[in-house]
Amino acid sequence: MSQPVLVRDVVAAMEVRYRPDWAEDWDAVGLVCGDPSVAVTKIHFAVDATSAVVDEAIASGAQMLITHHPLLFDPVQSVATTTTKGAIIHRLISNGVALFAAHTNADRANPGVSDALATALCLMDIEVLEPLSDDDQIGLGRVGRLGEPMSLQAFVEHVHSVLPVGVAGVKATGDPQAMIQRIAVCGGAGGSALPAVLAADVDAYVTSDLSHHRAGEFADDVDGGKPFLIDATHFGTEWPWLQQAAGLLIADLAGFGTTVETTISILSTDPWRIHSH
Repeated sequence: MSQPVLVRDVVAAMEVRYRPDWAEDWDAVGLVCGDPSVAVTKIHFAVDATSAVVDEAIASGAQMLITHHPLLFDPVQSVATTTTKGAIIHRLISNGVALFAAHTNADRANPGVSDALATALCLMDIEVLEPLSDDDQIGLGRVGRLGEPMSLQAFVEHVHSVLPVGVAGVKATGDPQAMIQRIAVCGGAGGSALPAVLAADVDAYVTSDLSHHRAGEFADDVDGGKPFLIDATHFGTEWPWLQQAAGLLIADLAGFGTTVETTISILSTDPWRIHSH
């Protein structure tokens, strides 16, 4: 006989896939709000729990919203509706929607955020870029190779075509005609992995949020050559994880004998909306 899937069951399944102890000390992962004993038949996935995403989750009929980015990074003293995040919390609770976040623990998981990015970019022979000290199968970033070498320009256009980069587009350092094949990736802000990228003997690195100074210094250090840096936006490099995480969760919950429906947000939560040449 089938049994209902509860919020606590979803949390347990997510925390097996994305262990809380893999998260950075400053991170705030896990169940943000919601009753663990409530039954779940539909789960909505999104990168961020913005007001618009919450409206989307409620409209979908979901009892749970799973996001990559935590809503509450820092300790708070009030969740009154006079604050944006307080209003979001109240709207979630009043509509019976639990909120769960898997952030830097999902970044390190295998499969995780960077695996989804590598797969979206059609990379093969994927391995961990920066393994955890006690496990070389998990960690930040991934390294893989393209089936055939291509020019940097062609690869940048490929990245633009498969990721939801929005108006910000894709930026890259280096010679557009240079040929590349071995690629490192890190979903989200991957500046901390630059030393590992240098050591990985790759031709290019796809990530986001590299500052002017850091990118410039890195390009100077390699004298304008490889590895080239490719910035494909924070939202764009993390969005592929949503479909991956939803599929894995459905498989993990299959033992309950009850179908749990998942939906993926179609809203971009990239804050940049206007671009002018």
